Amino acid sequence: MAEATKHHLPTINGGTLLSDLKSLFSILKTRRTVAFAYGFMFAFVAFTVFLAFSPSPNSGAPWFSNIFTSSSTTSSSSSFFSFLFPNGTSSPQQQNQAVAFAPQTEPSRSISTAAAQAPSVNKQPPLVKNQTQPTILKPNQTSTAPPKRLVTPKNTTSKPEPTTLVKNQTESTQNSDKAAVFKANQTAIAAPKTPVAAAGNKSSNSAPQSGSPEKSVAQKGVESNYTASVLKKQSNETNSGVSVKKEKQGNDDLVKSLMNCDILHGEWVKDDSYPLYKPGSCPLIDEQFNCILNGRPDKDFQKFKWKPKDCTLPRLDGSHMLELLRGKRLVFVGDSLNRNMWESLVCILRNSAKDKSKVFEANGRTHFRGEASYSFIFKDYNCTVEFFVSPFLVREWEMPEKDGSKRETLRLDLVGRSSDLYKDADIVIFNTGHWWTHEKTSKGKDYYQEGSHVYGELNVLEAFRKALTTWARWVDAKINPRKSIVFFRGYSASHFSGGQWNSGGQCDSETLPISNETYLRPYPPKMLVLEKVLRNMKTHVTYLNITRMTDFRKDGHPSIYRKQHLSNAERRSPKSFQDCSHWCLPGVPDAWNEVLYAELLVKLYQNQQQQLQQQKRA
Repeated sequence: MAEATKHHLPTINGGTLLSDLKSLFSILKTRRTVAFAYGFMFAFVAFTVFLAFSPSPNSGAPWFSNIFTSSSTTSSSSSFFSFLFPNGTSSPQQQNQAVAFAPQTEPSRSISTAAAQAPSVNKQPPLVKNQTQPTILKPNQTSTAPPKRLVTPKNTTSKPEPTTLVKNQTESTQNSDKAAVFKANQTAIAAPKTPVAAAGNKSSNSAPQSGSPEKSVAQKGVESNYTASVLKKQSNETNSGVSVKKEKQGNDDLVKSLMNCDILHGEWVKDDSYPLYKPGSCPLIDEQFNCILNGRPDKDFQKFKWKPKDCTLPRLDGSHMLELLRGKRLVFVGDSLNRNMWESLVCILRNSAKDKSKVFEANGRTHFRGEASYSFIFKDYNCTVEFFVSPFLVREWEMPEKDGSKRETLRLDLVGRSSDLYKDADIVIFNTGHWWTHEKTSKGKDYYQEGSHVYGELNVLEAFRKALTTWARWVDAKINPRKSIVFFRGYSASHFSGGQWNSGGQCDSETLPISNETYLRPYPPKMLVLEKVLRNMKTHVTYLNITRMTDFRKDGHPSIYRKQHLSNAERRSPKSFQDCSHWCLPGVPDAWNEVLYAELLVKLYQNQQQQLQQQKRA
């Protein structure tokens, strides 16, 4: 059998295949040969790893180096992970960065946007061999290289700078003498012919091409200037973004302080930056309030501002308030003191309007006494600031007598006739008070009426309560609190000395505010009635309680400077005809509007917070 087996084995060089294999394995058993084999394997593995993490840009085998070169928007340090797991997760460094940066949902004015638009100038972008870092990138963004021909920004120069590397970065410098600074785990690639937006882990790239010509010195300089201009622009945008954030935070803090502050508890302080508009610059002020035009010599009364004890009242920014009012109606309803406040606000806003020719009264009126309503249009902002005359907020009436004559009465059960014209306004400011101090209303004899019944005599405070209750019911029934914001401005103090408005009262010698609170008068009983009515309403009404702040300002009235042309009786005794109820403009009503502005800022902030909470719940 052995011989038969041996007979069938083929012979090689005089021996059998089996004998040759035995001799070969006997050689491998020597220690020196085994050591040499292990050493060769170790060297091969080490060399392979070296090439994997440090590929040479001068490699003679482009396909080999390309395997380890990044071709996505991920960093150079993660290219090896991308090669091994092209559709898998990113490297650990990328995972950490993904937590810190959220992808941008809107296009930003950054280097990537500028570079993506640049190729439209030249059809063929330059081809750069193995270049991986021409620009600075924001998180989760890619950038394309600039085209060959770029216009150098004016007054922007830059010399080639040394390469600055950040952790987890690699660089290629074969075709560039300037390397840009990169953030961690970011890279940039050569521009493709058709730019593709990259987001998340998606990427766009163009395959590196060998044999591209060397860049000229001029071209390098242009790219250097381009990069420098981008760096400057990005720095300015970053600083601008930081300043906007700080400003917004400052505004939020200011509004929060107003929410926890009694704005109307404070004092008047002199501030030379006031008034809010230059005296004589507003042609819309009625003669009755235009004290400087009427010859008042002192001007210090215009330079006081209201300062709350526990917070800062923001200066009324007319431009910002016009933006708040864009597309809206703001309406004042009440007596001549509300007309005083209305004219003040119109002048403040007009002073901030870019084109004053587009600010006008709807019916072309230039005098604002005698009509039932007025409306100023701010055409560029599509908003109106209006005034409706309603001194009692309830309806003035006439009762026919038996002899055919008519008797004036006040209907305590009906609101003013114009109420339907402003019920849908976005912001409404009501007031009443001064006309309730006149002789007819204060005595209350045969004047107050409900239905067909005329009271022979009715206490003025009770009549005032009935009238306000009628007004409050109308507000609750007719005004939509989801659309409209309602304010009630409180009673404005008068300062007649030696008599009343119709009996020789005077205030022309007053040039400074009251500084000692002990000289302030008691809180008016009618305002206590108002507060009780407001508390019982369904609709939220913000009470602008300006009574105390106006009581300080005995210096702010027109007094004898209420008109230019005096009658014969007024010339004979000018000091017997004084206005110590209304206010000069610029003057005290400007501060009322600053309080109104502050309240609007608070309401805007509260609405924003409510919307954010609703979004979170949703």
